[in-house]
Amino acid sequence: MRILVVEDTADIAEIIIAGFRRIGHSVDWESDGAEARDLLATQGYDLVVLDLTLPGCDGAALLKALRGRGDATPVLVLTARAGIEERVRVLDLGADDYLVKPFDFREVEARARALLRRAAGEATNALVCGDIAIDRAARSVRVAGVPVELTRRELMLLEILAARPGRVFGKDELLDRLFSLDEAPSFNAVEQYVARLRRKLAPSEAQIRTLRGLGYQLTPKPGG
Repeated sequence: MRILVVEDTADIAEIIIAGFRRIGHSVDWESDGAEARDLLATQGYDLVVLDLTLPGCDGAALLKALRGRGDATPVLVLTARAGIEERVRVLDLGADDYLVKPFDFREVEARARALLRRAAGEATNALVCGDIAIDRAARSVRVAGVPVELTRRELMLLEILAARPGRVFGKDELLDRLFSLDEAPSFNAVEQYVARLRRKLAPSEAQIRTLRGLGYQLTPKPGG
C-alpha cells in the first residue's frame, strides 16, 4: 500500500520508512507539516503516519485540515505526548489510532495493518480471491494451497488487484500506488510487474486481464 510518513526527526522517520518498505509498502516522507498538507491535497494515500510536533504546520492542524475537507484517509499518530487529554483531543480531531514514542516498529506495523483492514471493511489479515490466499501479516501467498514466491512489489500489486476483484486499475493508478514520489518509474515498469505476476499466477483459477486503453483487473478464468 502507499503510505505517507510525516515526521521531522530523521532517524525516527528512517526506521518507520525502512520497516514499511521492507514488508512491501510504497512510502513517501515529509518532514514539514505545511508541505505534507499540500501533498495530501493532491496525492492519495492508503495511510498517513503523523507526528504532532512539526515545523510549518503542526500535526493537529494538519489532521483538522484533512478531515475538514472530507478526506477519510486512515491516520496513525505517533508522538511523544503521552497525556490522556492530548490523546482524547487528537482522536476527537479525527485520528484513527494513537501510539506514544518510543515504540517498537512491530506494533506500528500491527496497528497499520488493523487500520488498513478497517478502511477496507475487512476483519482479518487474510485476503482470499478464488484459490489465491494472501496472508498480509506473514507476507505470504498460496495458490490452491501451494506457496508462491513473490517479490515485495509483486505482492503489493497482487494485494491491490485481489482487494477489488473485477475492478479495473489504470496504469497511472498502479504507478502511484506501487512507487514512491522519489522513484521515477515509467508505465513500462507496471507492465513488467504485471507480466511477472501473471506468470507466477498461471496455475490459479484467476487471471490478470489486460483491458486495452483502460488497465488491468483480476478475474476468474473462463470456465474456472
